Amino acid sequence: QVQLVESGGGLVQPGGSLRLSCAVSGTIFSISAMGWHRQAPGKERDMVATIDWRDITNYADSVKGRFTISGDNAKNTFYLHMTSLKPEDTAVYYCNLRYGGNMYWGQGAQVTVSS
Repeated sequence: QVQLVESGGGLVQPGGSLRLSCAVSGTIFSISAMGWHRQAPGKERDMVATIDWRDITNYADSVKGRFTISGDNAKNTFYLHMTSLKPEDTAVYYCNLRYGGNMYWGQGAQVTVSS
């Protein structure tokens, strides 16, 4: 019943900005945590940002100060706002939600940073 749908990926120039969205559907109470991971070609999927039920955020060192995770409860959507993008940020970005002892994943959104 829980489904995550991502949007907002695309091509952006170095130094640019992009916002990814993750829309959550289903009857959900007391979410444990939400977050974003990314997977570059030939590499493992790594955490980039999380936010827990106390609104405590955590960021990978590589994105700290450039990326921001946030949520809009009225829209049942959370976001990853990316600024000062670098070519090494190029990856498929996956939103995720931890609820009821399970981990749910979005379908992935391609972000390409290139001039």
